[in-house]
Amino acid sequence: MSTSELAELRRTIGQLRQCMGALRSRYGDAAAVRRLANDVERLDIDAGEFDSPIPAQPKPVDPGEVVKIPDAPYDPSLWQGADDEGIGGYHR
Repeated sequence: MSTSELAELRRTIGQLRQCMGALRSRYGDAAAVRRLANDVERLDIDAGEFDSPIPAQPKPVDPGEVVKIPDAPYDPSLWQGADDEGIGGYHR
């Protein structure tokens, strides 16, 4: 993103903040106002990431944190007496 594009983005986010002030004064602390304010804050945070020269790299996965799930079927006795969600007691 070029410097002029980044400056335009920052200017636009500033305008959104001003609009949020007007919305707060008119509607108070309504849920919609809080959500919009949160969105504007998120835009500001995301725009700030363009200022960093090196993009954030994903955290490497520690092999000790990986949980392997076997392909073998589960023991059917685990499900004895359980109902399928949404179907109800069809075994009764």
